[in-house]
Amino acid sequence: MTTNSTHPSGRGILLMSIAMLTVPIVDGTAKYLSTEHSPLFIAWARYASASLFVLPLAFWLHGRAILPTEGRPVHLLRTIFLVSAMTLYFLALARIPIAQAVSAYFAGPVVAVALSVLVLREAMTRRKALSLALGFAGSLVVLRPTSDVDVGLLLAFGAGVFFALYLVTTRQASLGSDPIKVLTFQCVVGTLLLTPQAMATVSPPQTEMLWLFAVIGLFSVFSHMLTILAFRLADASTLSPLVYLELVGSAIIGFIVFTEIPATRTVLGAALIVGGGLVLTKRRKKV
Repeated sequence: MTTNSTHPSGRGILLMSIAMLTVPIVDGTAKYLSTEHSPLFIAWARYASASLFVLPLAFWLHGRAILPTEGRPVHLLRTIFLVSAMTLYFLALARIPIAQAVSAYFAGPVVAVALSVLVLREAMTRRKALSLALGFAGSLVVLRPTSDVDVGLLLAFGAGVFFALYLVTTRQASLGSDPIKVLTFQCVVGTLLLTPQAMATVSPPQTEMLWLFAVIGLFSVFSHMLTILAFRLADASTLSPLVYLELVGSAIIGFIVFTEIPATRTVLGAALIVGGGLVLTKRRKKV
């Protein structure tokens, strides 16, 4: 009999869980910085700061061969999806409470489960179908499409869709490439892609605020490294719902740092979305 702790998928679930509980630190810091800086500049600073952490490690481990040589079109597409998701999400954080933004953003993993079946040809099971139904219902509760939808909610929802595409392409990109090389490609190319928008909205940070930009970069590298490793151990439809764990950390940070109390519909919608995630994370014992 094998247990979840020793099975590769179980280790992937653990790594993904830690990664997702780390992400709210980045989100909360970005929201705090958005009072003084453009979200577009913060998005660039996140990648630039992360590059400063990952490049020395990449050179130390691989010398000049710091970028993956295989599947570069997939790596580029994956990075474009993530850059788009992060930029839209930071724009949303500047407009709406963090818990509300995260709840709308989590429509993305629902899309990811569907895409993993349609694109990656992973099996559609009853658990996945139930997860899709609960996640879709939760998204409708949060977004309330029959009423006037806040622009911030639409931005967060769009970020979630791009993140879903990132999750699916991460599964493809992570299978045959070194994790450090994948992360280096993501950070360096992401910085280059975001440079034009940063130059258009540049606002040099004060010296005493530089450590906050370092926090964004450090925790971004940490969470993405764990995500890449997790996708080497488990399939996309299993790991995608685990991003719902970010709700817990985001709600705590939103309340403690920004004194934000989630609206009732946000809590209800988030509960349905989390329920959809738990449907897939409950694993059967293997004999």
